[in-house]
Amino acid sequence: MIDRSHALPLARQARELGISRGSIYYLPRPVPPADLAIMRRIDELHLEFPFAGSRMLRDLLRQEGFKIGRQHVGTLMKTMAIEAIYRRPSTSKPALGHKIYPYLLRKLAIVRPNQVLATDISYIPMARGFVYLVAIVDWFSRNVLAWRVSITMEADFCVEALEEALARFGKPEIFNTDQGSQFTSMAFTSVLLREKIAISMDGRGAWRDNVVVERLWRSVKYEEVYLRAYGGSAKPARRSVVI
Repeated sequence: MIDRSHALPLARQARELGISRGSIYYLPRPVPPADLAIMRRIDELHLEFPFAGSRMLRDLLRQEGFKIGRQHVGTLMKTMAIEAIYRRPSTSKPALGHKIYPYLLRKLAIVRPNQVLATDISYIPMARGFVYLVAIVDWFSRNVLAWRVSITMEADFCVEALEEALARFGKPEIFNTDQGSQFTSMAFTSVLLREKIAISMDGRGAWRDNVVVERLWRSVKYEEVYLRAYGGSAKPARRSVVI
């Protein structure tokens, strides 16, 4: 989505898209194989114990023979975009310029397809690295309407999946997301506002608010990802592709 040939400065483009300016210039470094193995195991443990924070995960990993400290676990969790799930005081602040919308699904009867769509991002381990997967799901039918993978956590691959879902299946009444910066960014919310779709956002750390997509991730990982060792690509020429 960044156009380096455009007259608009890169810093302004990044600000308008709601992404970090530093991410434009950042060249990702390979993750050490030892860290990839730990991240794979953290991903599995997180599905089993979603309430586990860095301390508990450190202890579980040490029981399995991994020599690792809490800070290293926390760093890997941040890279994987996962966190312990629990109710907490509302002390976090959204990214500058990002609006947080109220949760609209509480006590709402969802009785037909395309009434409510939802989305989320998940970490997918591969043989030589990892990717992030985003999926657009119909809340009523549980059908996956569109998906993309990316090697970065910028908003563009989420916007691509959203645009495809709307083009193929039409616009829903409500679109539900979590409070991740990709979904609160202007690049993402502007598409929903353009189509006059009501925006709903989960309470921070409240996985039950988006339980449909959380169940999808369990199925994807247990029935597919963990059974195969995806090779990945040594040449990440594109940041996002269709699966």
